[in-house]
Amino acid sequence: MDHSKHTPLRSDELTEANLDGATIYGPDDSKIGSVAHLHGMGDNAQVIVDVGGFLGMGAKPVALDVSRLSFMRDESGDIHATSPMTKDQLKELPEHHH
Repeated sequence: MDHSKHTPLRSDELTEANLDGATIYGPDDSKIGSVAHLHGMGDNAQVIVDVGGFLGMGAKPVALDVSRLSFMRDESGDIHATSPMTKDQLKELPEHHH
């Protein structure tokens, strides 16, 4: 996927309503997780990402500062993000507990 043609989200668009369920892609453009929920909004939000699992089962939730992800909207209007971290690096992070 060519992310260079996608429109970056503005700070005021970094809300739970927009980001919930968004796919996160790693440096090799493989799917590494999805947004489970947010704590806060805008540039100071913390994104809880479900990593791994299969069909929603067995995923590990990890917390990332929103600044560690690049959220954007594709040509269809779908929101997703890219991360410089791999799935294995995310799995090494501590599990987020509600």
